Amino acid sequence: MPLLQVLRPTLPILIGASIMLTLSMGLRQSLGIFMPPLTHDIHLSVSDFTLALAVQNLAWGFLQPLAGAMTVRYGFRPIMIAGALMYIAGLALMATANGLVSIMIGAGVLIGTSLACTAAAIAMSVAARAVPETVRSTVLGIVSGAGSLGALPSAPVGQMLNEGFGWRIGLAGFVVMSVLMIPAAWYAGRVDAIPLPKPAADDIGDATAASVTRAAFGNASFAVMTCAYLVCGMQLVFLTTHLPSYLAICGLDPMLSAQTLGMIGGFNVLGSLFFGWAGQRWNKLALLGAIYLLRSLALAWYFMLPATPFSTLLFGAIMGFLWMGVGPLVAGAVAEMFGLRWQAMIQGLAFMSHQIGSFLGAYGGGLIYDTLGSYSMAWRIGVALGLAGGIVQIAFALIKPTAPPLLRTA
Repeated sequence: MPLLQVLRPTLPILIGASIMLTLSMGLRQSLGIFMPPLTHDIHLSVSDFTLALAVQNLAWGFLQPLAGAMTVRYGFRPIMIAGALMYIAGLALMATANGLVSIMIGAGVLIGTSLACTAAAIAMSVAARAVPETVRSTVLGIVSGAGSLGALPSAPVGQMLNEGFGWRIGLAGFVVMSVLMIPAAWYAGRVDAIPLPKPAADDIGDATAASVTRAAFGNASFAVMTCAYLVCGMQLVFLTTHLPSYLAICGLDPMLSAQTLGMIGGFNVLGSLFFGWAGQRWNKLALLGAIYLLRSLALAWYFMLPATPFSTLLFGAIMGFLWMGVGPLVAGAVAEMFGLRWQAMIQGLAFMSHQIGSFLGAYGGGLIYDTLGSYSMAWRIGVALGLAGGIVQIAFALIKPTAPPLLRTA
C-alpha cells in the first residue's frame, strides 16, 4: 500500500506535529544570531548570554521526562498548547530585556520549559502513535525532516530584521512566527483520540513512572545510548550558539552565519529522511554511533582549516545532513525497547543526558572563549568526546543487541 494512502487519515496530526517542531527548533537554533548585538547593547558578556542558553538546555532536558509523563495522564494537546504559550512569552521577554535576569527567565527558563512540551520528544511520540509500526521509522524521519525546515526561514529573517531594525525587532519577528505553534499544537493533539495499539508481551504498559524509570535505566542498551547522547547535545548546541561569534572573529560577513544555519536546516531534511529510512532497515543504535563519528570528523576538518564562505557552507551542509537524523533513530529505538505508552517520558530520560551535553556546549564554549580568547580548546574537546562516544555506541550496538525491559509491577 502506498505510504500516502497509509498516512492519509492522520495527515493533520503529522502536519501539526511537524509545524510545531519546525518552529520550536528553528527559532531556538537561530537565537545565536542575536548574541553579538544583544550582549553589546545591554552590557552582557558572551558567557552571560550562553549561560542563559545553558539554563534553557537544562530546563528542557530535566523537564522533558515530566512533560512526557504528563502526556500519559492528561493527553498531548494541553501539554503542547501550554508549551506554545510559554515559547511566545519567553521570546517576548527577550525582546524587551534590559539585563541578565530577563534574558535568563525568557531565553532560559520559559523557552527551555516550552521545548520540553513542543520539541522532538513530544513531536516524535505523537507521530509514532499516529502511524502503523511498519512505516514508523520512515514517518519519524519525515516528521524530523519537516521539523528541520524552521531554520531555513527563521535564520535569514532574523538576521535581516536584526541588521535592518535591530535585535529587538528581530526577536519581535520571532514572536510573530511562534504564534503559529498554537494551531499546530491543536491539530497535533488529535492524536489523543487514537487508541494505543495492543501492547506486545515485553512492552511497558500500565505501570508507575518510577517503575518505568527503573526499567529504562536497567536496560544496558538504553543506558549506553543515553550516555552517548550527551555528545550529540554538546556538539550541536556549541555550533548553534558559537558559530556566529566564531565567523565574526574570522572577519566573515555576518549574513554567512544565517546562511550556514539555513544550510544546516536544508540538509537536515535530507539527513532526517535518510536516517528514518535507514532505521527501518538497519541497527538504529549503530547508526547513531556512525552519526557521532562523522560529525566529529567534520568538526575537526572545519576548525583545523582557515574559515572561508565556501568551507563554512560546505560544513553546514555536512553537519545538517547529520543533525536531526538522531531524532527518528532514538525515537524508534525507544519504541522498540519499551512500547508507545511511556515513549515520551523514556525518550525524555535519555534527553536529559543530551541536554547536559548542551549545557556544556553552550556555557562551556563561552567560558573557554572568555578565558582563553579562542575556541580552539572547545572544538578539540568536542571532537575527542564525539569520537569516543561514537566508537562505544557502535561497538555496544553490534556486540549486545537491544533487549526487552525487565519490569516489576506492583
